[in-house]
Amino acid sequence: MNILEIIANKRDKKQLSKKEIEFFINEYTNGKIPDYQAAALVMAIYINGMDSEEIANLTIAMAKSGDILDLSKFGKNVVDKHSTGGVGDKVSLVLLPIIASLGIPVAKMSGRGLGHTGGTADKLESIPGYNTVIDIEKFIQNVQNIGISMITQTMNLAPADKKIYALRDTISCVESIPLIASSIMSKKIASGANKLVLDITVGKGAFMKNLEEAEKLSDTMIKIGKKAGIETICVITDMNEPLGHSVGNSLEMIEAIEALKGNMDEDLKDVVLECGSYMIKLAGFGNNLEKNKNMMLENIKNGKAYNKFVEMISNQGGDISYIEDIEKFEKAKYIIPVYSEKSGIIEEIDAESIGKLACSLGAGRMKKEDSIDFSVGIVLNKKMYETVQKGEVLAYLHINDEKLIEKATKELLEIYKISDKLLPTKKKCNIIVTKM
Repeated sequence: MNILEIIANKRDKKQLSKKEIEFFINEYTNGKIPDYQAAALVMAIYINGMDSEEIANLTIAMAKSGDILDLSKFGKNVVDKHSTGGVGDKVSLVLLPIIASLGIPVAKMSGRGLGHTGGTADKLESIPGYNTVIDIEKFIQNVQNIGISMITQTMNLAPADKKIYALRDTISCVESIPLIASSIMSKKIASGANKLVLDITVGKGAFMKNLEEAEKLSDTMIKIGKKAGIETICVITDMNEPLGHSVGNSLEMIEAIEALKGNMDEDLKDVVLECGSYMIKLAGFGNNLEKNKNMMLENIKNGKAYNKFVEMISNQGGDISYIEDIEKFEKAKYIIPVYSEKSGIIEEIDAESIGKLACSLGAGRMKKEDSIDFSVGIVLNKKMYETVQKGEVLAYLHINDEKLIEKATKELLEIYKISDKLLPTKKKCNIIVTKM
């Protein structure tokens, strides 16, 4: 067996065997297959696709290319949650303390932001002192002691995925269902959970731009999960406009804290409750989804979810005075209101454009090694289908560089599309469909 034969097989639209896929993953991870040959195979996969058996074999081989975290000590049902990414997505920050407050263990490894999408780890690090980089023994000990720990990836999880992901980016092979699905699921398998709720975002600010693509990705993930022994549920959610009202690291953290106190935007609440109700079900804590949602709402109301969040932050070195008094978070030097130039109804707020604008202010990274500014971002005062009068504030720009103010203001006014047509006065539910 050699890589040239494997490339030729996929070039000729043949199914790759389990052994061929394992050979490629092992040899490429170990540096024995050069990037140019790996790129040829990845391009052949991008063009000719893979069937469900090939995708499952690729995923499992990638998962086994590095460490596998053992979470079995937390019980027979270990539930994880993952999002395909979006703008203003602070769901994990709100949802996971709620889940932990119900007695369900939460061992969460989160990513950092890249491009127009934010990262949960970055948002957590906007709290001074909070340590997202701890060793696995401490991570597991934290979950055993208080029921929750949220960190960034510290293990050698799915190293094959890291190499292939970087390669895909350089050869324009990112938008591929087999490659997207195997990338996400390989990391989830390696993370040790046997139950998984996936938030598949769809729309302008998401990776999947239309419902057909999102459903195809969901079906593929569910099939991979079955093959790998992970019960998987996919919640497809709307990401045409930012989720909630804040975009930017400390701004989203402040919004998450307020949400845990019961002050939560309806679109964020939709996603938190839907994903959470299925996490509770998969954990074996209740099959009735509406009852599960009520349990979550009760633990927000009685303060248990907020208290669990404070406990987690304190346990990992964070300064809880910032949680107790959100005014302590560092503020941007300039907070600029952007006023509407016409009256009407908000027809569109392109989430991707908002994310890119926030990134240009310093809230995100264009390269992994870029540093970020926790204090900058955008706070939306008006969202889709809301009425606005000329001269009303559409949003606030949080900026540290005075030279960016004029350009950012102009861009934000262009992002908001205001119509004088009759539009719905209330935004539809953010949950599009749930697939199992």
